[in-house]
Amino acid sequence: MFKINIGTKEGNTYKLEAEAEELIGKSLHDKIQGKDISPDLEGYEFEIAGASDKAGFTAFKNVEGIGLKKVLLTYGKGMKKRPRKEGKKKRAKNRPKGLRLRKTVRGKVISPEIVQINLKILKEGGKKLSEIFPDQNKKPESEAKEETPKETETPKEQIETSKTEEASKQEEQKSAEEKQIKKEIKEEVKEEIKKSIPKSPETPNSESKEKAATEIAEEVTKQSEKTIEKIAVEEKKPEDSESKEEGVKEKEKKEEQELTQPEKEPTSKKVEKEK
Repeated sequence: MFKINIGTKEGNTYKLEAEAEELIGKSLHDKIQGKDISPDLEGYEFEIAGASDKAGFTAFKNVEGIGLKKVLLTYGKGMKKRPRKEGKKKRAKNRPKGLRLRKTVRGKVISPEIVQINLKILKEGGKKLSEIFPDQNKKPESEAKEETPKETETPKEQIETSKTEEASKQEEQKSAEEKQIKKEIKEEVKEEIKKSIPKSPETPNSESKEKAATEIAEEVTKQSEKTIEKIAVEEKKPEDSESKEEGVKEKEKKEEQELTQPEKEPTSKKVEKEK
């Protein structure tokens, strides 16, 4: 059973486990068809990029065969960390220059001892890997929430437009209510006038009575609307007129006080009288 990791250009890794006997005997950087690994990967073509055994020893392309071998390595593949013990003195640099160590590695040929195999995509098949492995490489819920726009946070322009829309709706409702009230009043006036109209040659029928009542009701409603408008205009007058009246009254009071008070004598005359 091999643990296979398929790497993509976007940086995602898709994992699967398969008993692919076709991989045995292949070397690093060899090509392999996707259908040899799994029928879902039909149409894909991969390259063996790397491998490691159950102990974690990596496979090296420079080492022939399937066995283990100790190789003198520098920093890079198979040697990424500094040794744990390098004497009593502490070194400032974690990776001293020119350090070479002999490390155990495995040969480049895939054998049953290999556990993990890394593959690189050379050719894509009919299905995408995200469709073949839908449970892998899902975005966490926190990132998905951040991507979705917040409903509570609205810009100033949207707030202003919503306020104007609400004000216009309120005005429309008020106008509709006023129209309805006017209609009701008009109908009531019309009924009362219709009852009070006596029989005469001008109004012999009910139709003629209705026409006369409607005409009179329209005139009455027009007059009442005019009076209401006049009252509203008088009520909406600015308070400047009241303030002006108060200012005039205060001026008049000051003038009266000045007239009633005696004129003050100059200080020079007061001094002469005392002498």
